[in-house]
Amino acid sequence: MLVEFRLQNYRSFCEEQVFSLAASKDTQYLDTHSIDTGIKSIPRVLRTAAIYGANASGKSNLVQALQDMQGFVIQSASRPPEAPIGLPSFKFAPGPTSFETTFILGGARYQYSFTTDHQRVLEETLLVFKTAKPQRWFQRRYDSESDAETYEFGPGLKGQRSLWQQATRPNALFLSTAVQLNSQQLQAIYQWFDQQLIILNHRTPPGGGFTQKKLEDPAWRERILRFVSTADVGISNIELVTREKHEPIYLLDPQQPAVSMQKTKVREPIFEHFSASGQSEHFTLDEESEGTRLLLTIAGPILDILDRGCTLIVDELDSPLHTLLAQHLVQHFHRQEAGLAQMVFTTHNTALLSAVGLFRRDQIWFAEKDAEHASSLVALSEFSPRKSEAIERGYLAGRYGGVPFIDTAAG
Repeated sequence: MLVEFRLQNYRSFCEEQVFSLAASKDTQYLDTHSIDTGIKSIPRVLRTAAIYGANASGKSNLVQALQDMQGFVIQSASRPPEAPIGLPSFKFAPGPTSFETTFILGGARYQYSFTTDHQRVLEETLLVFKTAKPQRWFQRRYDSESDAETYEFGPGLKGQRSLWQQATRPNALFLSTAVQLNSQQLQAIYQWFDQQLIILNHRTPPGGGFTQKKLEDPAWRERILRFVSTADVGISNIELVTREKHEPIYLLDPQQPAVSMQKTKVREPIFEHFSASGQSEHFTLDEESEGTRLLLTIAGPILDILDRGCTLIVDELDSPLHTLLAQHLVQHFHRQEAGLAQMVFTTHNTALLSAVGLFRRDQIWFAEKDAEHASSLVALSEFSPRKSEAIERGYLAGRYGGVPFIDTAAG
């Protein structure tokens, strides 16, 4: 479970900003909208959060920051020795970039952070909270004056620590290197980034292959049908049919035609709809609406994320979705059977703010950019709105920030 993410000097973020999923003391929708962690210091973590803001306010940059942290953890040990790290810093005050993620795994809280410039890792720390008192498993620091790197290890980290230290290059993370060299303890932390943190944005858009594969399984097909049926998109049944498809094959042999057609057999989903009079018609995927196609595309991944208790981060969740479909997805994460799964998303859809029972006050965040082009994050709960306050109207009126300033006199 994701608890908190901190970032500093990354893209439009200059000063340190904190995005937190730790639930406040508010008891509203406690059982459905939050998860019991079993940890005294952080008793409950939110299941979902929505981030609002004007265009270019920093919402997408927050998602990309998590994605870049994830990518560096996964890939840094396999990078070429001289490859620059290249994390984009705040251009108006360039300097080292810092990330810190706090998450809960197996009943323990982990706090992992690193700081880099364009060439090397400057600092890297892992704290583990198995009790109220933190254990420092390792800390790594680079001193630019002496051009020396120092490591400190705590007794909690077992294994060949000296070997892992010696193998860690300046432009790689110790965590990634130790896992590559078979650290079993750090493997679970690495896998949280690799397998439990799922990010969908323009870099990694959802693909339909996963759902298509799952439709081959009758049990999964029934689950996907229930998922889309509850969204009231009119699909009554899903069938798979085998069709012949003609695909062009490009040949380099000058004695043959440049292009020939090859027949292949493919399995395609067909969707059954009923009219009000009871007449049945079948539609291909191309004949469904854009919103329905997206819902079908993400149905398989969403159900898998719910099964595995992952944390899903989505940039612009609602861009092709009707408000009620976006609301439908949020409600899936608020069900008890969602287990440990979470969803954080950016959106412009202010209608979600007026949906009764959809969010607690601590689940709504705003991103805003100041006159120095620096982004900041603030939770709605910091404005202490009244329980009866019209959040959508207040947001559009600029009460909480995060809305564009439109100069009507300029046109």
